[in-house]
Amino acid sequence: MIAMLAVLVLVPIALVVFIVRRRLAASIDARIHAVSPYVLHDFLLPDGNDGEIHFEYALLSPTGILVIDTKDVEGNVFGSDTMDQWTVINDNRRHTFDNPQRGLLDRVAAIKSLAPDIKVEGHIAFTDSARFSKGQPGHVIFFDTLITTLKETSKEQAEVLLNASLPSWEKVVAGATVTGVAKALRGKND
Repeated sequence: MIAMLAVLVLVPIALVVFIVRRRLAASIDARIHAVSPYVLHDFLLPDGNDGEIHFEYALLSPTGILVIDTKDVEGNVFGSDTMDQWTVINDNRRHTFDNPQRGLLDRVAAIKSLAPDIKVEGHIAFTDSARFSKGQPGHVIFFDTLITTLKETSKEQAEVLLNASLPSWEKVVAGATVTGVAKALRGKND
């Protein structure tokens, strides 16, 4: 009887969590595509060591190519540039994960090897449900801040800068292998 009651309570909660996470993922994807007509999502590039490295997002911005890894965690995040493991504490739950900046730097290096003549930056974009009470590591940014920053360049200035960077971007696109059901969007007009 108790097991049946637990199932009746937990299944709807799990369904709600699943739906909320899918909507958040769709929102993140839509907001990234809204700030640049040139986005690659869920793809592989050569890693320079006869292998491949997975990317969540790369986009052409007015300042160059931006590599974005997103993190949706809820709670206090404890991590630094030098820590191997980061910890998220929410209520009485504790979760650890590998320092995501190391993989990010590998992805930035992979793009720089294909497009050495353009500025390449990377960020770990956390959703607003994360808090860094002991300070933010160097490559961490909040997703809303990232989107706001990308929107700040005027349309005219952005168009000029984007057009100047297209040859470098095309080298990256040419090297990308799209994984799963992901889509490589080269531009709005394709």
